[in-house]
Amino acid sequence: MNFIAAQAGALSGLDWGIVGAAVALLFVISYTFGREQKDTNDFFLGGRRVPAVVACLSFVAAEISALTIVSIPHTAYGENWRFLQFLVGLALARLVVAFLFIPAFYRYNCTSIYEFLRHRFGPATQYAGSIYFFVTRLLASGVRLYATCMAVGVIMGWRLSATITLFTAVSIAFIAFGGIKAVVWAGAYQAFFFVVAGVVVVAYLIQHIDGGLAAAVHTAGEAGRLSTFHFKFDLKDASTFWAWLASGFFMGMVSFGTDQEMVQRLLTVETRKSSQKTIISTILAALPVYWLYLIVGTLLFVFYSQNSSLSLPEDLKEIFPHFARTVLPAGLKGLVLGAIVMASIDSPLSSLASSFVSDIYRPLIRRGACERHYLFVSRIAVVGFGLVLAGIAFACAPVENILWFAFQILSLTGGPMLGVFLLGLLTRRRANFANIPAMLVSTGVCLVLLLLIKNKRIDLGWTWLIVIGTAITSGLAYLWGPTTPRSKADTETCR
Repeated sequence: MNFIAAQAGALSGLDWGIVGAAVALLFVISYTFGREQKDTNDFFLGGRRVPAVVACLSFVAAEISALTIVSIPHTAYGENWRFLQFLVGLALARLVVAFLFIPAFYRYNCTSIYEFLRHRFGPATQYAGSIYFFVTRLLASGVRLYATCMAVGVIMGWRLSATITLFTAVSIAFIAFGGIKAVVWAGAYQAFFFVVAGVVVVAYLIQHIDGGLAAAVHTAGEAGRLSTFHFKFDLKDASTFWAWLASGFFMGMVSFGTDQEMVQRLLTVETRKSSQKTIISTILAALPVYWLYLIVGTLLFVFYSQNSSLSLPEDLKEIFPHFARTVLPAGLKGLVLGAIVMASIDSPLSSLASSFVSDIYRPLIRRGACERHYLFVSRIAVVGFGLVLAGIAFACAPVENILWFAFQILSLTGGPMLGVFLLGLLTRRRANFANIPAMLVSTGVCLVLLLLIKNKRIDLGWTWLIVIGTAITSGLAYLWGPTTPRSKADTETCR
């Protein structure tokens, strides 16, 4: 198609207007809900008055994030659609979380879900769970922040350092004032924004591919880009249906059941039943978004195959933002940039702060202070965690496939967290201090296995690591529990 020409250059006034209006509305939301806050219940749970449909859309926005918008097209461009197998496991995990995890969190009226571990085992396990959450969420969210800033930097021609600095400042200001209600309502708005952007980009690509959709399907199919289900059972292959099913199921339970960032949204609705309906409804809400951005990546493969004269980025992980900057016309370029920005402002700062204040600061550092004090400390914590995230994002520049890297982080720390939660939910064992060495051993074993896999010393798909980590943690804690010295917390009756 000779009529296609690269349109590299600065953003137009229309692009700036779209992005500016989108960000301005976020701050309107932050101000509207932030001025209503009186205590940490409002700041972290929104007083449990958030409508279920809003919580559902916010949950999807947090699940999708800028990491998905940037990395899913890259994965579909260079590989195939086998990632959809992972979503089957995620759907099953949602059902388990709805009927096993959520009732326990509402029973104990948890602000932080790690308070459940205190009630079930004792304070030592609560602190360990919180620390694992801090490490997991900081690393994974640092990767997400890097993905966002890399994409925005490509589109706008900015240096990575300038983009990270800007996004960190905006996120801190937005969440420190608005709290969880601002995050949840903004999430619903963000979900709508990046769905619209994805649909518009798909329509544009189909119009500019010779032969339209039929030709795109034919070309992608011949190149193996539409391969979805791979049912061969092979522990060495990380892309089989069984490997992705197991990984999706266990990672889903980790993300949706033991991660404060995700569960916090489910706890903002009034009742347990509303919360259960909310997470189940996300099955239908999230799947089309994943599928939409896989389509974007596949169409990009066909588009560039037909237009070999167009430049490709030096690093293919930048393929989608590179396309937006060099090919999309004014208006659409701003829409894609706005979608990436919208999907990134919803950061984990609120959940990190809530876990820190509820699990660490209130019980260990300052007991019995007034709610105004805890609200102030919560906002200071947002600032501190924001700066830490910025540092991690800077360190992620050498990462090649950012999607797989994020999942590998979760494989190392998610298994230990899930193992302890499942031990508490499925057994009566009160292994408070036994949980900690079990979690550490599990992390160590999975780290060694991951290094061996990467160095090709053993033939094992890395997607099995989270299954192994969960089994090691729950198994060792169950076995060691009876012989561990029993603390006062161990002998208390579970409330």
